[in-house]
Amino acid sequence: MASLIAHVTVHEGTESRFEKAIGDLQRLTHSEEPDVIHYEWFRGQEPGSYFTYLSYPDHRTFIEHQVSDQHESAAATVRDMIATIELEWVDPIRESELPATETQPAPDDADELTKKYADRFAATVADWWLPLR
Repeated sequence: MASLIAHVTVHEGTESRFEKAIGDLQRLTHSEEPDVIHYEWFRGQEPGSYFTYLSYPDHRTFIEHQVSDQHESAAATVRDMIATIELEWVDPIRESELPATETQPAPDDADELTKKYADRFAATVADWWLPLR
């Protein structure tokens, strides 16, 4: 499993364009990625703050999302709108139907972009989670 929350702040005045781009990405993710479990965007309380919660069956499927045409296109569109971004890997508690978050290396035959993203977005499994699983 790979589940994370991205905390994003956008520059003032870009909110409408940002929401259009991520709305398109959210729609395409659900229509083009049959393995996505959750992929939703939310507005935060603070002006210009957004959050996305996403969950994939495994880390490799998450990386496939990262390198997908729709994600690469959206990233190019929103890159200059983003003031800050922080990825927070999360782990479901035992009572959840979701499996634990784990990381996986890119397959040996992966292209360079996939290898780069697998390293850059490696899931962080917190030590304190392990005894609770």
